[in-house]
Amino acid sequence: MFSAREIIDMAIKIERNGENYYRQAIAKVTDESLQSLFLFLADEECEHARRFEAFKQRIKDSDKDRKLAEISGTMLQNVVGNQRFSLDDADLAKLDSTEKLIGIAIEFEKDSILFYEMLQSFVEDPETLGQLTEIIAEENRHIEMLNDYKRHH
Repeated sequence: MFSAREIIDMAIKIERNGENYYRQAIAKVTDESLQSLFLFLADEECEHARRFEAFKQRIKDSDKDRKLAEISGTMLQNVVGNQRFSLDDADLAKLDSTEKLIGIAIEFEKDSILFYEMLQSFVEDPETLGQLTEIIAEENRHIEMLNDYKRHH
């Protein structure tokens, strides 16, 4: 069972892992445009983590909220199951091509979107829901940018 804070901590970890991945990937490529793209994406993931930290600060600790968080956490656990959602760090040492680096990056982004779409059904605060929807849109744009790079290089 997850509390609301634990769920948000999972989202923060996903974003931090994405940021770390992009920052490490910069050193693995020589193409300056791809380095710039990875740097941009790392900065975006860092900003997303900051936004989730702000969400976590707004969570109230009343008994009613704790019970709701436990119920939501139980339902989320049933939906999430054993899916890892990019909670583990990627081993860049095993990635020996730009195509593989980009492929893993796209999978990170897709995992994030899947997790955040599930999270949306548990968010009641309209402001938080709006920001979560915005983050999902940004993650989708990241995929578009990565696919665009693949198409043109």
